[in-house]
Amino acid sequence: MTARIIDGKIISAELRGRVAAEVTRIKADHGITPGLAVVLVGSDPASEVYVRSKHKQTQEAGMASFEHRLPADVAQAELLALIAKLNRDPAVHGILVQLPLPKGLDSNAVIAAIDPAKDVDGLNPVNAGRLASGLFALTPCTPLGCIIMAKQVHASLEGMNAIVVGRSNLVGKPLVQLLLNENATVTIAHSRSRDLPALCRQADLVFAAVGKPEMIRGDWIKPGATVIDVGINRTPSPDGGKDKLVGDVAFAEAREIAGAITPVPGGVGLMTVACLLVNTVRAASAIHGLPAPAV
Repeated sequence: MTARIIDGKIISAELRGRVAAEVTRIKADHGITPGLAVVLVGSDPASEVYVRSKHKQTQEAGMASFEHRLPADVAQAELLALIAKLNRDPAVHGILVQLPLPKGLDSNAVIAAIDPAKDVDGLNPVNAGRLASGLFALTPCTPLGCIIMAKQVHASLEGMNAIVVGRSNLVGKPLVQLLLNENATVTIAHSRSRDLPALCRQADLVFAAVGKPEMIRGDWIKPGATVIDVGINRTPSPDGGKDKLVGDVAFAEAREIAGAITPVPGGVGLMTVACLLVNTVRAASAIHGLPAPAV
């Protein structure tokens, strides 16, 4: 039996549709257009692709999209001044600074400068602390997408054994908090964990966010487990053609054992931008004192 494929294309399209419906309602009822500002520093090709995708999907959802492009050699003070201006701008409800930033810029200082109420990446220490305390917080988009995908398979994650492989501030740590909020039993593992294969084999839910191509093998997976693969790694094609995109899980092997699995590409990556739109609508509603949107 091969695993069910958790299709990010279908799930993200449905989520974007729900966001668009909420945007239409908020505009009609309150005269408010949720606005997202994206700041791109330098011209990293992968970042350029992400920013174009965010701009297009923001507009398709009926929101206002503001793009700010700065040269790679911009001074830290100039970048912080732009963030301060966006913090004050009433038309902007969400601010996203595309990471990674060029060398010489302090990412931590930049993230800390974003108004927590507009921090749609969920990386500001105030939002991280609120999430850890079980309070309302804007949550990093990728972990939010992971939870939504897991819930396509399991109506409730309560009491399930989950393992998160990877402990980054962007994915691993916030994902652990979200799983705890769902009442799952969570193990967080990383490169220093002893006997990682044995830890993975105990889990009903495996979240792979370690950034190493196909590190998690099929025989690490408990039969019938749900596997959510966050990794996006470029590996050279064996025939010298175009680079291949692979996840952190050996997909072909794991598919033979898992109950459900996300593909790469076509999985978690598509959910990240959809969840960014969710966060922008949530931020706009909270800033204006409106009830939480139905997304």
